[in-house]
Amino acid sequence: MRYFIKISFTGTDYHGWQSQANADKTLQQICIKGMEKILRHPVKLQGAGRTDAGVHAEEMYAHFDTDKDLITAKSTWLYKFNSVVPFSIAFNDIIAVKPDAHARFDATSRTYKYIITTRKDPFLLGFAFLFPHELDIKKMNKAGSMLKEYKEFSSFKKTNTQNKTDHCTIKHAHWEKQDDKLIFTITADRFLRNMVRAIVGTMISVGNGRCTAEEFCRIIESKSRSRAGFSVPANGLYLTHIEYPQKVFI
Repeated sequence: MRYFIKISFTGTDYHGWQSQANADKTLQQICIKGMEKILRHPVKLQGAGRTDAGVHAEEMYAHFDTDKDLITAKSTWLYKFNSVVPFSIAFNDIIAVKPDAHARFDATSRTYKYIITTRKDPFLLGFAFLFPHELDIKKMNKAGSMLKEYKEFSSFKKTNTQNKTDHCTIKHAHWEKQDDKLIFTITADRFLRNMVRAIVGTMISVGNGRCTAEEFCRIIESKSRSRAGFSVPANGLYLTHIEYPQKVFI
């Protein structure tokens, strides 16, 4: 039987989601270790995607197989899983899916948010990027609306990474102000590595007047990472939602 597990986590203490040979504290490794302790058999856990070190997730999905019925007493299994992982990781739901359902390849969209705080707040330490300077949110939203007109985003991907394609379809990109926070929300069918953080860093240049919205478009068209802005810190980034077609669920 194949299941999706719905997880949330704070990424501060981890080297990202993906298991790595040179990192012994990744979210995937911690989750697998805990699940194997409860299920009492090896677990292959495939996440919906990678998150970098320090990135948080309000909603991450991963799939795995087991011969055990995890639905009839779902709350009991969730309690057991949660009892063997750190407080920074929460197992929130178990969902029965089709035998060929894939947490990564079946996802039709992903949504991220990025939080900037303009005021020093100890309670946001590790959870937002402190940028105590004035930003023009109208100009930043103008640039955000232009993102939807493009498909090729190699200007915003991490250098020296190989992808089959650098094409993404951005469905939503918008900034909003909430008290002392600026929150950017972006939805796309897929994202390149480091893409959201590079977009936010470049949009900050638009917001502080160092770059116009028209120049922002020319940066995208250049397909050059060196033309884009800096990558904002990972601690302000959250994976907030993943969409799947109804056909993958039982």
